[in-house]
Formats: sequence, C-alpha cells, structure tokens
Amino acid sequence: MPGENLTRIEAQERKALVDVQSYEVSLDLTKGAEVFGSTTVVRFTAQDGASTFIDAITHTVHSVTLNGSALDVAAVSDGARIQLPTLAAENVLEVVADMAYSRTGEGLHRFVDPVDDEVYLYTQFEVPDSRRVFAVFEQPDLKATFQFTITAPADWAVVSNSPTPAPAPAGDGTATWVFDPTPVLSSYVTALIAGPYESVRSELTSSDGRVIPLGIFARKSLFQYLDADYIFEKTREGFAFYEEKFAYPYPFAKYDQLFVPEFNAGAMENAGAITFTETYVFRSKVTDAIKERRVVTILHELAHMWFGDLVTMKWWNDLWLNESFAEWASTLATAEATEWNEAWTTFQAMEKSWAYKQDQLPSTHPVVATINDLEDVQVNFDGITYAKGGSVLKQLVAWVGLDAFMAGVGAYFRKHEFANTELSDLLVELEKTSGRELTSWSKLWLETAGVNTLRPAIQTDDAGTITSFAVLQTAEPDYPTIRPHRLAIGFYNLGDGKLRRDHRVEIDVDGERTEVPELVGQNRPDLVLVNDEDLAYAKIRLDAESLAVAMQHLEDIDDPLARAIVWGAAWDATRDAETRPSDYVQLVLNNIAAETESTTIRTTLTQLTTVARYYVDPAVRSTTIGRVGDGLWSLAKGAAAASDAQFQFVKFFANIASTEDHVAALRGLLDGSITLDGLDVDTDLRWELLEGLALNNALPDAEIEAALQADNTSNGQQAAARVRATVPTASAKNAAFASLADSDTLSNAIVRAVTMGFQHVNDPSAVESIVQPYFASLDEIWATRSYKIAEHFVEGLYPAPLASQELVDATKTWLDEHPDTPALRRMVIENLAGVERALRAQARDAAEV
Repeated sequence: MPGENLTRIEAQERKALVDVQSYEVSLDLTKGAEVFGSTTVVRFTAQDGASTFIDAITHTVHSVTLNGSALDVAAVSDGARIQLPTLAAENVLEVVADMAYSRTGEGLHRFVDPVDDEVYLYTQFEVPDSRRVFAVFEQPDLKATFQFTITAPADWAVVSNSPTPAPAPAGDGTATWVFDPTPVLSSYVTALIAGPYESVRSELTSSDGRVIPLGIFARKSLFQYLDADYIFEKTREGFAFYEEKFAYPYPFAKYDQLFVPEFNAGAMENAGAITFTETYVFRSKVTDAIKERRVVTILHELAHMWFGDLVTMKWWNDLWLNESFAEWASTLATAEATEWNEAWTTFQAMEKSWAYKQDQLPSTHPVVATINDLEDVQVNFDGITYAKGGSVLKQLVAWVGLDAFMAGVGAYFRKHEFANTELSDLLVELEKTSGRELTSWSKLWLETAGVNTLRPAIQTDDAGTITSFAVLQTAEPDYPTIRPHRLAIGFYNLGDGKLRRDHRVEIDVDGERTEVPELVGQNRPDLVLVNDEDLAYAKIRLDAESLAVAMQHLEDIDDPLARAIVWGAAWDATRDAETRPSDYVQLVLNNIAAETESTTIRTTLTQLTTVARYYVDPAVRSTTIGRVGDGLWSLAKGAAAASDAQFQFVKFFANIASTEDHVAALRGLLDGSITLDGLDVDTDLRWELLEGLALNNALPDAEIEAALQADNTSNGQQAAARVRATVPTASAKNAAFASLADSDTLSNAIVRAVTMGFQHVNDPSAVESIVQPYFASLDEIWATRSYKIAEHFVEGLYPAPLASQELVDATKTWLDEHPDTPALRRMVIENLAGVERALRAQARDAAEV
C-alpha cells in the first residue's frame, strides 16, 4: 500500500493497552519549502510495563523522550512508527521531528499560487494522515484533546479547530498562535489551515444561546469570486434545521468554512474548520447542478459536526454510518430548509445511480463493510459507503417514521457525546423510539450486499380493471438476499398533454411476491410506477404497457422525481443489456430538451456519452457519436436563452464533438462568429471548447500555450494539462502516461487533470499502445506513490476506452499473476468489470431487435 498500513487487530490491541488524555502539538511553518518542525507532547495512561507504538510518518526524528528518558531514535523509529517500550501507568511522550510537506493533498499540503507566488497550507487527515503532521495514536477510538501552537509568517491567517487566538510576535516577521485545547476529538477531524487567506466574518446564535462565530476563507486570487453572503445564508438555515431536528445544540465553539487549493475531495468535516474544494468558488458560470451540489455539501459537512465529530465510530467498518447519515441528512435539509426543494430528485438522479453502479461491481460489499486495515478503508470510500448507505437510511426512515428516527438520533447524540460507538448503539435508540425490531432489518439491509429488482405483475379483465396486482422481487444469484421494502406505488394517467399521478398506495413489500389487494378493482392506468417517491433502494422495471407509455411520454411526466425514476430505470436496463443502447441514445435525444432538473440533465447526458462511446456496437460507434454531437448542438441552439439546459447542451456538445461541422461550431463559439443568445463564453467554458478542438486534433499546442498564458492560474494549469492529454494521438497519450509513470513531481490536481484528458477519446485506438506499459507499471506505482496518486494512476490511466476482449484478457492475465495487494486488485477488478459490462451491452446492441 502507498504509505504504511495499520490493521484492525493492531488497533484493538493498542486500544486495550492505552487511553489518551491530551496532545500538545507545536508546528514551525518557517523552515522552508520542504519540511516543517513538529513537536508533540502526548499524555496517556497504559498498562504498567506494556509496550506499543505511536504513528509518525516523519522526514527526520530529532528526539523521542518517554517519561523523561531519551530513547535511541535509530532503534525506535522507522519513519512510520515509533516504538514505545516499557510503559508506565501514566506516561508523557515527547517527539521532536521534521515532517515533509505534501503535494498530494494528504497530510499538510503546500500550494504556491501561480498568480502571486503566495504560499497556502491546509491539512487533510482522513483516513490515516494526521501522522504525517504530528506523532499520534492514529485510530478513531483513541480520542483526546488537542492543543495546537503554530509558528508562521506574521501576516498569515491561521485556523484550527478552536477559535483563532491573537498571535504573539516571534521575530523575523513571524508570529506564534497558541490555540485553546479542543474538546475530545478523533485525530482525523483535527485541522490546520494557514496562509494569506482572506476571510469574511459573521455569527449566529445557537439554540442554547451561545454566539457562534462564522468565517469563510479563500486565497487572495480567488477571493473576488467568493459569494460569502449566500454561503452564510445556507449555513444558518442548516444550523437551525439540525439543532431543531437533533434536539442537540451545535457542539463546538465556532464554525469556519475554508476553500482550499488542490483538494482531493469535495469537503472534509474537521471539527469547526471545514475544508472545501475550490471548485465551489465559482469564477465562471456553473450549472445549477453544481450550485445545488455545493449546498448539499455545505449541509453534509455541517451534519458531520454531530454525526462523526461529536459521536465517532470505533473503527472504520462504521465509516458508512458517518457518511450515509450526512448524505441523508443533508439531502433532507436541502429539500426542507433551502430553496432547492427538489433535492430528493437530485439524490435519485445522482446518488442512487452511483450506488446501483457500485453495488453491481464484483467488489460490492455490505454497507457495514469488513475493514481489516487502512487499505480496506481507503478503497471503501465508495458508492456503497455514501450513496447506498444514504439510500438505506432513507428506507429506514420510511420504515420507522421520520419523527421516531429523529428522536432516536437525538437520544443517541446525548447518550454518546464525545465518545465512540458502533451501529448497534444507534439501533438501540431507534428501537426505543419507533417500537420496531431492527436487528433483523439490519442484517438484511446492512450486512448483505447487492441490489434487488422490483417489478409489477398486473392482470386485468377485458374492461381494463385490475384483477390482480403484485410486486415481484428478484436478486442476483451471487447476492440472493430478498429484503423488506417500504415503498409507494403510483398510478399515472395522461391528460392535457401531461402524465400525472392520480392514485398512490404505500405498502410493505417482503418476499419474492407481494400481493397488493388495495389496487385490485382499480382501472389500469397509463403508467404504473413501482417505488414512486423513491423510498426504496432497488432497481425497478416497468411492465410492458407502462414502458411503452414512458418511452413515448417521458418528457410529459409532470413530477420531476417520477421522471428521474423512469430515467434511472431506462439507464439500468441499458447497463444490464436488457435493452439496446442505441434505443437509449434516441430516448435521451428525444426527451432531454424538456427536462427541468439540472442534475437529471447532467447525469443523463453523462450516461448518454458513456453509451455512445462504450455501449453501442463498435460498428456504429463513430456514427452514433456523430449523431449525439449533432443532437446536442441542435438542442443547444433550440434551448431557452441563458438557460441551464442551453449551457449544459453546449458543454456536452464540446465533450463529444467529432465531425468537421462540430469543429467549425466550436471555432465559431470561440472566435465569436457563432453566438447563442444568452451564452457567455467565459474562462472555464472557453477551456471546454478548446478541449473539444483538442479531442478532434484541431488545436495546435501553441494555442494551448497561449490560452494558458491568458489564464495562468492553478485552474488554467489544470485545464491546459487536461487539454494536452486529450489530444487523440498515440504520442500525446503516451506523453500523458509517461508524465505520471516516470515522475512523482506533479501535484495531485495536475495528476487528476492528466487522467481526465487521457480518458477523453472518441476513437479508442489512441490508447492501444498503453496496455502493456500500464500493467508493467502497477507494482512500482502502488509501492512508491501516495495512496491518492496511486488511485489516480490505477483508475485514470487504465485504457478503458478500448472496451475490447483484448483488454479483458490482458487485465485477467495481470490479476492471475498478482494474487496479493487486495486493495490494488480491487481497483483493477473494478476496471475490468466496466469493460466486461460494455462488451455485454455492445453484444446486445448488435443483436437483432
């Protein structure tokens, strides 16, 4: 594994030996560009005479002092762990070391802004990376207080979990900030953010009467784009919603939100000091889908202040509960407390699509996953942990009732505040408030893998009256669990050009066949929608009559959530090779113009490009890609001026442009000879149009360089790297591959940009030459790179666009020859599964209708 591993058994053994009271961490950020000074004083109790270790990924260890005695550094430190022999009942450990700055977004990341050469730092500790900054017992159930002392340039802003104190001058233009100790926390939610960040301040009053200071931060060159008032507004709405629903006031002293460069994730729930990707600072126009996603993310991280930070899992097997709860709670809060009241439609279109995809991979796992070590944790930040877990919680809420669920959650917070828990601790409280027995529910939903499929079985008489109605449930043979579902069934009928629901029942489905006597005697509607309102986590299928109506009138379905469910059903059937991919292409092009929900448009168009490039018969791939490009350009020209749909159609048109006419249209948009009413070709859209030209080998490198000079920002540098890697020639793809394989000097953000461009092809032959060097490089990359960089390489440079049997064979050969390194194998197996699915879809597309 990149970095060093820690097993669950080791963590359990260490927990049985030690209990940590406090850390005092002093960091010197004035030692240059490569390392920083780190002095840690840890106070902990232990079994008298026992031995254990503390985690510390160090550059240089200067001294280790245990209970006043200096230990031999060479004997006890290996650069990742420091051995602690012969402990006393009460212990004081001091570790003085230099630690290395990160360029991978792990540990203490150091970024130099190309606009003004200012230096910005931030930490990212989840899962195992606080040990890259200070000596620490790196496991979530060894909570303690943390007192940080930071020495840095005097003109910097310095932020941590506690309120920022007044700095004291330290000479030579530096200062020292001495923070108050934090409440009891797990190490992975501690944080430090430092640099010449600019900020906006505000405050709110908590439900217990405390005044909570608020801050929003961004670096100088982006600060002009920061819409702080809106972010404060959503934050206040979230505070009010959660404090009421949880019946527990915000647990920390302040709440800062910091937008930081080159961030690997969307955000991180550091207690009182949330870090966000700068993607959420909008320097150019973005889709409504991104605007809404930012709101959900803001509320997701705020939910973690209770679920994750106040109460934390004992071990990473319950990571899902932190993330799933935040996914569910933030969607609920977005829908009920903000103007984004169709948040559950967004959840269906995006999160559930992700969950169903992840749950059908060979690597699928129960929501409560088996986490043997840190390698397992890293690869389990996936669609099961987040999206399926959130979906299952939505189903649990439907099962027990929202009021009972919230009452149980509030009791859980009060009972376990600042402590560590397991899933059973939450279920106990929910059983008390709901009266439902949840142990068997948990076994079926949380301890088994796979997704069920639900479909209606309907019989009618000659007059169209329903004589029998049942819901059929099936499971994949490898994951045969049949589960209980609380769901709704909606009847939709055509009228006045719309397909509207005029009847609904809510039932419990259990077993392979569930009769629904409430629907017997009803007139058969035009469309029957099982899992109406999307309460259940299951793939659905429409009966033949409903399917015909839905395919003809998808755009006429009045309710956005119902439309999203039908879009999802069509996509699932295409992915499962039950329906022809070419039919999906036509369905999207015929119906997407009327779609009102931004995330549904974004998700559906992403799936459309996937189908055109991977799933259609290779014999018609090129013509299909051309037809999709033609269709998207036509949709763009016909869309309402300045609309979100117009913007998305142009973006996706640029993404899949493939013909001389497409190139001419892109050129016209860039030089202004072609205009669309209301469309502004701003900085970021310009890069996307340039990438469309690069995709067609119609963009000289000199033009890329000129664009970079005009936008020589970190965003511009990433865009230029992506565009160069998009050029569809073997030499360009080989250069992109070599830039990552042969050197470890690129930042995480540039690495990600290169992989995005590498994967962006219409003609897959450009990546054929990568197959052999890709597999030849995997062992060394996995052994020598940080986890995040290795992940980008393994997933982002896999030549998936080939979607061929030859790639399948090469992948299986590598897997056969590499039975070890399970986390690496999992990534490769998931890559392989995507190709095998594409081949099945291609075969279905080529088959007779």
